[in-house]
Amino acid sequence: MIDKLAFSLGHNDEIPNIELAILLCETEDKKGIEEVVNGLNSKNKAISNDCIKVLYEIGERKPELISDYAEEFIGLLHSKNNRLAWGSMTALVFVSKVNAKSVFEHLEDVKLAYKNGSVITIDNSISVFANLCNANKKYMETVFPIIIEHLSKCRPKEIPQHSERTMICVNNENCQEFIKVLSERKSELSSSQTTRVNKVIKMVTKSGNNK
Repeated sequence: MIDKLAFSLGHNDEIPNIELAILLCETEDKKGIEEVVNGLNSKNKAISNDCIKVLYEIGERKPELISDYAEEFIGLLHSKNNRLAWGSMTALVFVSKVNAKSVFEHLEDVKLAYKNGSVITIDNSISVFANLCNANKKYMETVFPIIIEHLSKCRPKEIPQHSERTMICVNNENCQEFIKVLSERKSELSSSQTTRVNKVIKMVTKSGNNK
């Protein structure tokens, strides 16, 4: 599979990597996926970068095909190669939808990457937290406070996107807490940001009443 990566084909774009991800999804080629996972450890940075792209593109389409590799992605969250770090957090967004247990077991690693990672890493960690909350009430008890604390302290420009990412785990038990923290931050938001947050509040209020 390495010979089908963008680098191997002499491409400077991601098209071959996306095409490979689609192929691996269509064929459910587990050996091929394992080969791509092994490529994450390549000494050639371009190859490892291509491999993480293929893997999270697979995750977006068929997360179950990469769900067994949670530990591999966790191990790369603190890589000096930022592409691997944020790419692995992106992959974990999809893994956490179908294999939350394996991700929750490494919650401290995810939290550390959230605290120290790039903007893209942080964005995707918020989605990981939301998926964990959505998966299990026990996980919710541990992780939802992290989301609330984040929304109370993050940069104003992050509030709309991150509230949208986390609204999936809001229910009638935590709805008021979620709405409260968003309402308290409204004074810091622009008109367009406020509109987005108001939409989230409206949606979670409706959703919470139905759960």
